[in-house]
Amino acid sequence: MTTYDIRYGKAEVTVYRTHAMPLRGVTRIPESSFEGRDNHIFAARVDVEILGTGFLAAYTEGDNRNVVATDTMKNFVYASALDFTGATLEAFAGGLARRFLETWPHLESLRVRCEELPFLRGSDVLHERSRGDFAVAEVTAARAGGACEVTGARSGRHSMQLIKLSGSSFAEFVRDDYTTLPDMVDRPLYIHFDADWRYADLADSAGERAERYVAPEQMRDLLARVFDDFNSRSIQHLVHEMGRRALERFPQLAEISFDAQNRLWDTALTSEADPKVKVYTDPRGTYGRIGLVMRRD
Repeated sequence: MTTYDIRYGKAEVTVYRTHAMPLRGVTRIPESSFEGRDNHIFAARVDVEILGTGFLAAYTEGDNRNVVATDTMKNFVYASALDFTGATLEAFAGGLARRFLETWPHLESLRVRCEELPFLRGSDVLHERSRGDFAVAEVTAARAGGACEVTGARSGRHSMQLIKLSGSSFAEFVRDDYTTLPDMVDRPLYIHFDADWRYADLADSAGERAERYVAPEQMRDLLARVFDDFNSRSIQHLVHEMGRRALERFPQLAEISFDAQNRLWDTALTSEADPKVKVYTDPRGTYGRIGLVMRRD
């Protein structure tokens, strides 16, 4: 007997919606000056995946009668962006997922992932495309008792890159015949990392209750503050402290996770007059990778 897991959809649909609803009323935190955004440009890269066995005949028999063309999905994303009345990436992803199910009753479930395409505001009309870190939102939706409901949601801030010139160490690790790395008592530390989080109450994830919403900008600022003031013994030690403080600061969250990379530069030259003065270069292609998921009991 053969069993199947089926998914198909449209990837990297880019939308640039102008004059979306502003985000207002978020709860301020001490670690961040963020208090909202105008959303003059609400831009995202959208992936849609349709799930379920209802399309098996298209695979096994070439029968496309139930298939919603992926080009149709692309156009549907555009239309949904035009009609969007929310203020957050999570609200857009969730609304888009429900609208898919409402429009095509034979769809069983789907996954929508949105990556922010961030723009920095210069004035009411001038904006600059940012190539730095960005927000992400992913939702799953399915039919439940005749209703179309979001069944899971995850928010995040990805591609953060932080360098700390002092206040990090890595020493007293396992040593054997394969070890060449020396103990580093006070080292610079350059990390790339993604952070993702889930809410205890799924309703909070859409940002419709702004005072309960964790803005990705706030999370980025909080994690940067931890990196700045915490003297870590390893990246593992660091991300645990980041997670601990994030769960403490945002009691509405049920889970936070990290995918971190050690991208510390290689030392090329050190000044003989002042050992703090160094020249660094990019490291070899390999890098350390550290993951952590923290959940409340």
